[in-house]
Amino acid sequence: MPTRPIPMEHVPVAPAGAELTDAEWESIRLLLPQEPPAGRPYHEHRRVVSGILWVMRTSSSWREIPEEYGKWETAYRRYRLWLEQGLWERILQALGEEGLPGPTTKEI
Repeated sequence: MPTRPIPMEHVPVAPAGAELTDAEWESIRLLLPQEPPAGRPYHEHRRVVSGILWVMRTSSSWREIPEEYGKWETAYRRYRLWLEQGLWERILQALGEEGLPGPTTKEI
């Protein structure tokens, strides 16, 4: 007798604390690049940072980022860039979340 496929679980809902508060945003806003690279507009930093924090705080995969935070690819690339530049560590320090474990960054 064939078995039925197990239905996929729903994407976790964003926790209430994932969105940056106005005070948190003000503490990191000026750390972030203000000018986009030539020819490419930036997706809103606040939205992307919230998505990255959502991944870190929920231990979810990049692909599970809720739509409200934009495309997972954007958040992943921005996280990797800021991590390589040393900027992500400064963001976490400004937010007081230095001990927050980073998301898995294995190559996709």
